[in-house]
Amino acid sequence: MGEKILSDKVALVTGGSRGIGAASARRLAALGADVVITYVAQAAKAKTVVEELRSLGVRAEGIQADQADRAQVTAMVDAVAQRFGGIDILVNSAGVFRPGELTDAGRDEQVAINLTGVADTTYRAVRHMREGGRIVNLSSSLASKTFAAGMSDYAATKAAVTAYTRGWAQDFAARGINVNVIECGIIDTDMAMSKDSEGGQFMLQAVIPMHRYAEADEVAGVVAFLAGPDAAYITGSTVRVDGGALA
Repeated sequence: MGEKILSDKVALVTGGSRGIGAASARRLAALGADVVITYVAQAAKAKTVVEELRSLGVRAEGIQADQADRAQVTAMVDAVAQRFGGIDILVNSAGVFRPGELTDAGRDEQVAINLTGVADTTYRAVRHMREGGRIVNLSSSLASKTFAAGMSDYAATKAAVTAYTRGWAQDFAARGINVNVIECGIIDTDMAMSKDSEGGQFMLQAVIPMHRYAEADEVAGVVAFLAGPDAAYITGSTVRVDGGALA
């Protein structure tokens, strides 16, 4: 982690005020990248993350933007490009999980944020992305297998992100932009089901061979790899960080 292999890069991390987004922002900053994180309601947490990033000697900002609002997404991406001169790395981490909520409202919210919002952010970021850029999408193991009832809408949005990744890898290849996706298992964040719940115990005992949830930093390490020079010939790929749940 001592080598600043991203010292000339600008990274945009959506949903960077907590969880995988915050962990990824810290990893990228530790490697020398200037980092912009987005947030919706977590202003205090975003401020704390930005201060942590700046303490690593990089430029960092937090921008409030609702990923479900196309106008806000457009303004946010344009602001990043204007203030930092372009974008090299995009980490699509923002998302919402509404398990068991098979309602029109729940579905609309998850589609707006997890799918349409990811597409809107990506298409706008690519306009400002320099050659050799990296896009890392965060998806879920539920894109490949649903383990319980009530997750259909969320799983569908994440499966679409995985499909987008393969398509974008071809769409943006001529510009030297790599696009990959991480399908995460259960991450030990505030979005995860309780380990003590019936569902949590089922996942830990019967589904995940490693019998534990992942730490956000374990996913962030993969994000940093895919954003770096060692992943130059990797594009359109799915990396699973799920403790062997889909093995």
